[in-house]
Amino acid sequence: MNLPNYLRLAVVGLVTLASCGKGGPPTATKPGKYSSTTNIEYNTEKGMAVANFKKVPEGPGLIFIEGGRTVLGSQSEDVTMTHDNIERTVTIASFYMDEAEVANIHWLEYLHFIRTDSTEEFYRSALPDTTVWARDLSFNDPYVTYYLRYPGFRYFPVVGVSWLQADDYCTWRTAKVNEGLANSNAKSSSGGGLFGRKKKKEGDAAAGAEGTNSSAGNTVSIEKGNVLPNYRLPTEAEWEYAAQALVGTQEVGNENQEEKRIYPWDGKTTRNAYGRKQGQFLANFKRGRGDYAGIAGSLNDGAMITEYIYSYPPNDYGLYNMAGNVNEWVQDVYRPLSYQDVEDLNPFRRNGVADPADKYDKKGYQSLIDDHVRVYKGGSWRDVAYWLSPGTRRFMAEDSATATIGFRCAMINAGSNK
Repeated sequence: MNLPNYLRLAVVGLVTLASCGKGGPPTATKPGKYSSTTNIEYNTEKGMAVANFKKVPEGPGLIFIEGGRTVLGSQSEDVTMTHDNIERTVTIASFYMDEAEVANIHWLEYLHFIRTDSTEEFYRSALPDTTVWARDLSFNDPYVTYYLRYPGFRYFPVVGVSWLQADDYCTWRTAKVNEGLANSNAKSSSGGGLFGRKKKKEGDAAAGAEGTNSSAGNTVSIEKGNVLPNYRLPTEAEWEYAAQALVGTQEVGNENQEEKRIYPWDGKTTRNAYGRKQGQFLANFKRGRGDYAGIAGSLNDGAMITEYIYSYPPNDYGLYNMAGNVNEWVQDVYRPLSYQDVEDLNPFRRNGVADPADKYDKKGYQSLIDDHVRVYKGGSWRDVAYWLSPGTRRFMAEDSATATIGFRCAMINAGSNK
C-alpha cells in the first residue's frame, strides 16, 4: 500500500469516528437536523416537521407492567368442567394498567362532565344501574340509594356498569386527559363537546388519539409525541398476566419461569403468611355459604360487600385487588379457548374472527354464546376463593350489569418494542 492511499483511508476513518462521536446514529429522541436517507433538512418550508420528543406523557392512575413470556390458562382443577382456558405459552408486550379499580368518585366525575358536554340521552345511558343491589329476599335497599353517591363510598369500586358503559368511559377519559395536555401546551382553554356519541364500533380504539386536538390550537398530535394513547379495557391476556405478577420471582441468570401462583400472591392459601398481618385475608371474597366477612370482633376480610379500592396488599406489580372485591370487564369476546386457536403474541379474541357465533345454538337455548358476550375475571366479594385465581374466567352480555362487576383501564406502551 503506498502512502497517499494509506493517508486517504486514515482521513476517512477519522471523519467516520468524528461523526459517530457527535452522537452516533439518529434515534427517536435525537433524529438529527437532516434526514438520514435523503439529507433533506427537517423543520423547513419544504422539509418535514419533526417535533422534539423525550417520552410519552405519563397517564394518570397507571402502573407500568413489564411484559414477557408466561403461561396463561387455568392452573387449578377445572371444577366447572368448561375446559375453556387450556394452558398455553404466550408473550405479552409491556403495557400500563390502573393501579386500582375505577371508583364511584371517578364515575361521578364522568357523569359531571358528560352532563355538560354531551346529550341528555347519552348522560342517561351512562348512569349505573343501582338496582343491581336489589334482591327480593334481601334488605339491600340502602345500597340502591346510597352506594354510588354517598361520600363514604367514594373510593369503593363502581358497579352496575355494563361492558358498553365501561368502554365509553375509556373513550371519555382519553379525550379528557388529552384535553388537559393540550391546555397545558397551548396555555389556553379549549371549548366544545368532547364526547357526544352513543357508542363506538369495535376497531375504533385508535380514534381518540388520531390526528390533532383542534380545540386546543392543534397542539396535541401523535406526530408530536405529546398525546397519550387510548385508555381502554385490558385484553384478557393482559389482565391475566398482570394478575399473575410473576415479575422478579425467577433466580438471577435463570431465564425459565419456574414459579407459579394460584392467586396473585405467594402461597397456596388466601391468607397472609408473613409478618404482623400473618393470618389475615389478602382479598375480599366469600369464604363460604353465608360467610361474607367473618364473626364480629374477628372479621376475616372485613367487608360484607365491596371494599376500599386500596385495601389489601398490592401484588408485585403494585396493582390492588386483582383478586376479589369486584370482578373486572376485559376487552375480549367470550369463546372457549384452546391451545391452538390464539396467537402466541398479545393474544386477543375479537368479533368476527374464527369460531363464528352461528356455531352456537343460542336461539335453541343450547348456548349463551354470541358476539355480544364479554369476558370478566378476578372474583368478587360475592364469589368463593376458586374465582380469585387469574386463570378462571366467566362471561356476560356486554349490555348487562351486576353488583359484582367493575373495571379498570389499560394503555399500550407506545414507542417501545418491549
